[in-house]
Amino acid sequence: MSSTPMEMDAQLPTATATAIAAPPPSNFAKLAESLKLEHQFLRVPFEHYKKTIRYNHRTVEKEVSAVISGVPAAASEISREEAVRQLTSLVSRLQGLKRKLEEGSQTEQLQAQRCRTRLEHLESAEVDNLPKWNSTRLKRILVDYMLRMSYYDTAVKLAESSNIQQDLVDIDVFLEAKKVIEALEKKEVAPALAWCADNKSRLKKTKSKFEFQLRLQEFIELVRTENSMQAISYARKYLAPWGATHMKELQRVMATLAFRSNTECSTYKVLFEERQWDYLVDQFKQEFYKLYGMTLEPLLHIYLQAGLCALKTPYCYKNACTNEDPLSQEGFRKLAMPLPFSKQHHSKLVCYISKELMDCDNPPLVLPNGYVYSTRALQEMAKQNNGKISCPRTGLVCEYKDVVKAFIS
Repeated sequence: MSSTPMEMDAQLPTATATAIAAPPPSNFAKLAESLKLEHQFLRVPFEHYKKTIRYNHRTVEKEVSAVISGVPAAASEISREEAVRQLTSLVSRLQGLKRKLEEGSQTEQLQAQRCRTRLEHLESAEVDNLPKWNSTRLKRILVDYMLRMSYYDTAVKLAESSNIQQDLVDIDVFLEAKKVIEALEKKEVAPALAWCADNKSRLKKTKSKFEFQLRLQEFIELVRTENSMQAISYARKYLAPWGATHMKELQRVMATLAFRSNTECSTYKVLFEERQWDYLVDQFKQEFYKLYGMTLEPLLHIYLQAGLCALKTPYCYKNACTNEDPLSQEGFRKLAMPLPFSKQHHSKLVCYISKELMDCDNPPLVLPNGYVYSTRALQEMAKQNNGKISCPRTGLVCEYKDVVKAFIS
């Protein structure tokens, strides 16, 4: 049985170097800030490791309890043949337990090794090899995004083609979720309920309603097929225990026995809509991410939003926004919608024609109509048009000597 990776809570060791060879402090600061975003990278394999340990522990308790309870029966006053048969059964069960323990130990060792590999990967992040390390991280983030979007085959191929170690990505963890998601898309709840049973204690701690929502959906499907008596029996067995905490939801769902699936009453009609299954898929993903300590949003979105925060200004949402601005694209605009505008302490003037910054080396010039452009852009335009310049916004044509220099304060 491998040792638990408690060293995960320890800080990364700091490299010692001479004052001459030490890189600039700013590089170390950037590296430290970068590593702060790797919480999920360590948390996921650690949670998977703990889950494996809990599963193996429950298996041992169950099998040992069964063997111990069978010993008195074999020792009671029964025939020799019956005693031999029962003892043989106990020995067979113990052999099965031994095999499960060996398999469980091997799985634990693999999970512990994954934790070590990720720690070593983070420790390898140094200023000298930062470009290569960041390239690997980008590919990890893309694999994470594809797995979340259910592009499993593409994620596997990207990891293989990029030579990313399997221990650095969570493909096997997401493949576990894939079975449940595909079943829910086929309107089957059995795999999801089995997943809830395997993680019952964890879901209970987070006060999850996912299992309750699955039970409600099963009840609705029975009502849809007009199996009223079976639906009532199902409610007594599986929904009644939730009455103390979810009475309002239960009352609403039980009313569907009277309104049926063809009702026009919006309160109950929505319960029979197909999108309820899509809601269950989304809810499962949220519970799955919480269980393994993942971020609810894809890492790719988080990193992109961090950059968009610095770029987002009111001008980005105007028609005059240039194509060079990432926020001119609808996809980035949607991603940046919930973000605040960037706080600019100092205004920056960018030429409408050349897209270059207007400063003391490239001062702004004012046309007679009041529009401002950079010196270099207007000089180039005058050179090509015999000293004449044309305002690209209003069409005004004037001589270069008519423009006035503006000063930035």
